[in-house]
Amino acid sequence: MVKHVLAVIDMQNDFIDGTLGTQEAEAIVEKVAEQIREFDGQVVYTRDTHFEDFLNTQEGAKLPVTHCIKGTEGWQIQADLRKLQDDDTRIFDKLTFGSVELAQYLKEMEGLESVTLIGLCTDICVISNAMVIKAFLPELTIKVKADCCAGVTPQSHLNALEAMKMCQIEVV
Repeated sequence: MVKHVLAVIDMQNDFIDGTLGTQEAEAIVEKVAEQIREFDGQVVYTRDTHFEDFLNTQEGAKLPVTHCIKGTEGWQIQADLRKLQDDDTRIFDKLTFGSVELAQYLKEMEGLESVTLIGLCTDICVISNAMVIKAFLPELTIKVKADCCAGVTPQSHLNALEAMKMCQIEVV
């Protein structure tokens, strides 16, 4: 029985050193890898997933930067992190910021005590997934490791961490 889950959020090439990459995202890759290697529990991943018509979507209109197009190198999980996966690794391809599928998966786990989120971007997909999980599992301990996350900007990263604290998500 799995008691603890580590959710690695959108650690994809486009968010690290690709079209939407940042120095802050590049800086957390090794810390994220270390967390994955040391985690005592199940590790799952999310993958932001868009298609060729991205610019015709609401997200594409508001953020007109093509990214994470399914099947491209930018869509792939960063290579060092991909090496830590095995045949049983669960990856949730998500078409929106937060994954209802991930939250439902966690909800169906018997005896689950906590989920810890790490990854990108703190202020968009990490916070969205934390809030979706909180809605599905209001009594579950939800943690976010601040030093294993990066936001669009350093300030928006800090803002998101503060917002999550207010929603009873543990920021560690």
